[in-house]
Amino acid sequence: MSKPIPIVDSHIHLFPESHLPTLAWHGPQSPLGAQHSVDEYRQATTAATTSNPSAAGAAPSYLRGFIFLETDRISSVDPEKLGWSHPLDEVSLLTRIITGAPVPGEGHAAADRHLCLGMVPWAPVPGGAAALERYMGLVRARTGEDVYRKVCGVRYLVQDKPAGVMGQAGFVEGLRWLGRQGLAFDLGVDARQGGMWQLREAAEMLRMVFDRVEEGSRVKVVINHLCKPNLRLPYHGPASVATHPDFLEWSSLIMAMAQYPSTFMKLSGGFSELLPLEEGTEPDVKALVDRIQPWMDVVFDVFGPRRVMFGSDWPVCNVGGGGNAVSWGRWKRVVEEILDRRGLSPAEREGVWGGVAAQAYGVEI
Repeated sequence: MSKPIPIVDSHIHLFPESHLPTLAWHGPQSPLGAQHSVDEYRQATTAATTSNPSAAGAAPSYLRGFIFLETDRISSVDPEKLGWSHPLDEVSLLTRIITGAPVPGEGHAAADRHLCLGMVPWAPVPGGAAALERYMGLVRARTGEDVYRKVCGVRYLVQDKPAGVMGQAGFVEGLRWLGRQGLAFDLGVDARQGGMWQLREAAEMLRMVFDRVEEGSRVKVVINHLCKPNLRLPYHGPASVATHPDFLEWSSLIMAMAQYPSTFMKLSGGFSELLPLEEGTEPDVKALVDRIQPWMDVVFDVFGPRRVMFGSDWPVCNVGGGGNAVSWGRWKRVVEEILDRRGLSPAEREGVWGGVAAQAYGVEI
């Protein structure tokens, strides 16, 4: 029997109910307006293991752990405006998870301490090296030296920011500073709802970052959610997608981003861009993959399997994926089908499921 493959979920979010008011996107109508803690994540992944076994012929697998991504707390680059207290409180939450020191009601236990393989907190990237050095010093003070070793990157979410932010000199300088510290940058843009201009700006930003090879070559950029392409384009077979202007521009920009050897892509976020699935009716996974195949082909063709990683985008995947009981397992099965169609070798499959994330973030599995 094949040795089980360790899965590293490269993209999850966690927040207890008590922290909801500190989330920039939270409101009374938010579909994620409840506690989403390690307890709920365990329920989602356990349900996937017991109710949704791996596809026929796929090697057995198990969840080794996850990379935590910041949850877009109320904050500002200038600490004198909205401040840094909320994202720093999030760092403290993750420190308690990693050290196995839960506060009652947060939804995790001491036994969960091994699950968090890496932490990607918010950071004021547009502020450049000076702001980042100051802020990451505060992060280190919150975590202590042992836990700080698990800080493997940062994110400053640009999908909801005005045009021009990524092109600022401070932003480019900030990414180069992260490279010198050995920290990855998670890039989150949104082609479908935000507009293709975000991808254009991101591609130009990467060009500026990597233009000075002696500094830029150490920068690692992990691109979130395929850049959120419009997976809802009218579908009448692959040709209807492959000739659509949105797909053609997305493809050219993804190719531009992939030309730098230290950029990586996450296979994540798909359920947010597809039409919503229902909880009680099992989706046709092969039909789902048929629909997204053109995008998947571009990603694997230009990045190659050694720079592509699995991520669930939990709990956001629950909104379009049918709920906590089924969404994680459904996305896992979608990715299994994608890898089957690509005909990846066992080593390449292990990379997508965990090895690539370990390399990109510098974590041990």
